[in-house]
Amino acid sequence: MGLGSFFQSAARLMRTIARPDWKTYSLSVKIVFIGVGLLGAIGFMIRLISATIQGGV
Repeated sequence: MGLGSFFQSAARLMRTIARPDWKTYSLSVKIVFIGVGLLGAIGFMIRLISATIQGGV
């Protein structure tokens, strides 16, 4: 796949996609925030368990 073919494909994609409506956008934002919060909570729990096992902070 050459560079020219890539740009043609990208231009075709940009012509066919549509902007999301507000409902879709807000749902995407909520899903992202839930994912970030979940990963943060998992990281915090791992850090808490690690500190407990090592006997200090």
